Amino acid sequence: MNPRTKLGAVVAVAVMGVSGLTGSAGASPGTPDQRAVAGADRSIREHAEELRLAPGDALTPPTITSGPGGLRYLLYRRTHHGLPVYGGEVIVSTDSTGTVVNAVVTGQQATLNLGAAGVTPRVSAAEAAAKALGETAGTGEKAGTPRLLIHATTDHPRLTWEVVVTGGTEAAPVSRRVFVDALDGTVVESVDQIAHGIGNSRFNGNPVTIRTLGSGGRYSMIDPDRLHLQCGGLSGTAYTKSTDNWGNGQGTNLETACVDVLFGAQKFSDMLKQWLNRNGVNGAGNSYPARVGMSDVDNYWNGSTVYFGHNQANREQLVSLDMVAHEYGHAVFETVGVGGPPIDDEEKALAESAGDIFGALNEHYVNHPVALDEPDYLVGEEVNMVGTGPIRYMFNPSLAGDPNCYPVSWNVDPHRAAGPQNHWFYLLAEGTNPVGKPTSPVCGGPSTLTGIGIVKAGQIFYSGLRLRTYPWTHGRSRQATVYAAKMLFGCAEVTATKAAWTAVNVGPQPGEATC
Repeated sequence: MNPRTKLGAVVAVAVMGVSGLTGSAGASPGTPDQRAVAGADRSIREHAEELRLAPGDALTPPTITSGPGGLRYLLYRRTHHGLPVYGGEVIVSTDSTGTVVNAVVTGQQATLNLGAAGVTPRVSAAEAAAKALGETAGTGEKAGTPRLLIHATTDHPRLTWEVVVTGGTEAAPVSRRVFVDALDGTVVESVDQIAHGIGNSRFNGNPVTIRTLGSGGRYSMIDPDRLHLQCGGLSGTAYTKSTDNWGNGQGTNLETACVDVLFGAQKFSDMLKQWLNRNGVNGAGNSYPARVGMSDVDNYWNGSTVYFGHNQANREQLVSLDMVAHEYGHAVFETVGVGGPPIDDEEKALAESAGDIFGALNEHYVNHPVALDEPDYLVGEEVNMVGTGPIRYMFNPSLAGDPNCYPVSWNVDPHRAAGPQNHWFYLLAEGTNPVGKPTSPVCGGPSTLTGIGIVKAGQIFYSGLRLRTYPWTHGRSRQATVYAAKMLFGCAEVTATKAAWTAVNVGPQPGEATC
């Protein structure tokens, strides 16, 4: 077994009667944040062995974010002899009283004891950068400043240089995270950070209201409320003009594409806030810029910017509600839990499924009439991307030739491998025989399931995703969403969450919550 596919330790605890609050930046004594820190600190001390804490380790003060139902998520970054530990983060979640409901160590597989010699590099930063550049075959790439850290997601932790290589071309963009062994110069891991999606355009009606920025008689497609959210061409500059009236409603018009991008991204931020209690795409009130006009039949997220292309017929830009939310959903996926891009094929499949789930949530939140991009569980249905209609069917992935059930072959396109989690989400939200919606088959367990509704399902999915650690697997997703159902709701939702996972052949996990 590849050691990176192993589950890290998951510690479920219940700490009652929290006292002796320790304090946190910006929090007043007795606030939920302060109580959360006290409970989390106590849990970490009690479970140091399971969390693989060792001499030389230190945890940074936690970053605290809130979730549905008053939950708090505390992310602690680990260092070892002063060096960051990739995979060593600890996430603790509490309720509003400070009671710890779940503590998760990331994919760190072994206790660290590298010693002074083990944290002294023999390979220089420049040599590591050159090695990382050799991982890409194109031209125009550049290596960022190498960062020395400990790579701890395998059974054999190693001192590495982390190098981010970016560049490439419009048709073949490059954003690759490379870990180079700082002692022998070998590549430990090389992760492609480009996340791709597909979609449609101009299905939000005419006219629509979007937030733009006006100053001195000039208007720009820049959101004044959501920092960094803007839209323009491939130059990276937001579209600007003398009137605040944008686009012509035509599928080939790039200004129209930006209308749909801003509308979809703004609605997505609203949905995150109102349904999931998330403050902006990045969790801190901010979002990311978008660029339209790419010549590819594709969309992608590169870790800082979303790029949109066109359909195969070159008649529509790929900017429908679900596709805009899909791409910005990649940004959410990479800024929850321990953060960062997916690291292996199974996690990439889960990331693509997350984009589809966020797309379905956005469509249901906006609730367009049937003539537009109406709420459903189809992916890319209006764009006819390659002339075959929807590209994915969440209620029955096999209709597009994708797997309904776990496990799948992880060396396939991660968009195809998104099938099992997409199927799980539909079964959780709608069940097997919903009124007015498509029926959905099961792979195992009871033949009939009753859904709990898309809002509850979305809150369970997102709250589970908040516990994302390296490596992230279907088993971990089940484990985390079962915990989320218990924390947010009750026995009925826990039972439904488990049943939906069993229905796609993801069975019970060690330490899984019970009701």
